[in-house]
Amino acid sequence: MNGRKQVDIAQAAKSILEQIPKGAFLTVKDGSRVNTMTIGWGTIGRMWNKPVFMVMVRYSRFTYEIIEKSSAFTVSVPLNGKFKEALAVCGSKSGRDVDKFKECGLKAVPGEKVDVPVIEGCDIHVECRILYKEPLAPEKLPKDIIDACYKDGDFHVLYFGEILGVYEEV
Repeated sequence: MNGRKQVDIAQAAKSILEQIPKGAFLTVKDGSRVNTMTIGWGTIGRMWNKPVFMVMVRYSRFTYEIIEKSSAFTVSVPLNGKFKEALAVCGSKSGRDVDKFKECGLKAVPGEKVDVPVIEGCDIHVECRILYKEPLAPEKLPKDIIDACYKDGDFHVLYFGEILGVYEEV
């Protein structure tokens, strides 16, 4: 990595939110276990007088096993079509079965504010400390969302992370 420049979340939010539907890497770590997965949903906002990034992880995901034992996560955001193939692999294969870093040629480099790596070569990195987690309550969701997103009953847990650092690669 050539270097990182710290930026304010407000400067990076538009680019992040435009990229999320196309995919970004959510990376988690528990001891020596590190996994990354593609996320296509998430949001940035302000809660508890703190900047917050909320990510969602399904119970069935290997990432869920790791994030449940972690106090932090990172989101690495590639822009302009970078890492398209890696995003496809990391969104379709499980870290239980595949070393995604090796298979996709991804390089994990240490985070600056948390003990979770970021993905080298992505344009923006967000480092977060988990403040709160909450399983979705299916009975509180509208039927159209359940029909569209949860036909198989594999619901998400929401993780609210305080944004401790936002960096652009330079």
